[in-house]
Amino acid sequence: MKLKESTVTIKGNWATLLLPIENEAINYMLLAEQIDYFIAAGVDGIYSNGTAGEFYTQTEEEFERISELLATKCSAVGMPFQIGASHCHPQDAVRRAQFAATLQPTAIQVILPNWFPCNTQTALIFLRKVESVCQGIPIILYNPPHAKVCLTAEQLRIMFDEIDTVVGFKLPRITDEIVATGLPQKASIFVAGHFLATDAYVGAKGAYSNVCCLGPKATQTWTQQCLMLDPQALETEQRIQQFMNEEIAPFILEEGYCNAAVDKFMATMGTWSGITPTMRFPFESVPVECLKKARQAQKALIPGFDQ
Repeated sequence: MKLKESTVTIKGNWATLLLPIENEAINYMLLAEQIDYFIAAGVDGIYSNGTAGEFYTQTEEEFERISELLATKCSAVGMPFQIGASHCHPQDAVRRAQFAATLQPTAIQVILPNWFPCNTQTALIFLRKVESVCQGIPIILYNPPHAKVCLTAEQLRIMFDEIDTVVGFKLPRITDEIVATGLPQKASIFVAGHFLATDAYVGAKGAYSNVCCLGPKATQTWTQQCLMLDPQALETEQRIQQFMNEEIAPFILEEGYCNAAVDKFMATMGTWSGITPTMRFPFESVPVECLKKARQAQKALIPGFDQ
């Protein structure tokens, strides 16, 4: 319990590393520049190898190199960082978590095994194994809406209560059922960035933020407003949601692009990143020809969210 009580500092606006891809290879120079920008922007933390970071396309050598680069740069300046050890193959997820722990991150993120649907007991068996190799480093369980199993509020409570080092969750929203468990008062629960202002009122601690892909500096300022329960943050949230609903969601809901492709597209819209929308095989990239219209809407609805 002492570990869980110490995790109130895991909160805020966490920027995701996006892979600069050129001919299927990672441009590590651009990746390093991305980390430098996040540090200079003063985000609350940086995390690697999430969905937008295309963890599911990385070789183990690439995973280790990305993780080491992030750890080296962040540790040098005291920037909090998390490493995503997610993998659809549970044995590889455990190996990634074990390696990540050697770099002493603020926390390690994992997903549940993703071939057979996990029942409660299987999820606990997996998380206990991950815990055993993480050297006491806090674990964040990432349970996105496209996971094989979306855990119920009661299952989330069980994961938190039964696994000592599970200190939080990355979820789409904080539902009424989750509120009823009391988890928001105990756990670091992160929600989708464009719902943070609303969900902060029911205990959200921050976001591993899709909004941050648009502009890390603007998102950092807005996140602080959200967590202070500033009413102005709700007004900004409405405009962010309008932008997302009108300009971004159709790429996913109507045209079938994956979430990561859209995150990269949003980063390309801004002035802060040298990244392109290019995704790794086999996922399609949102065409650059779509940028002009989206940028016009961005400037009209959420000016400033481009750096």
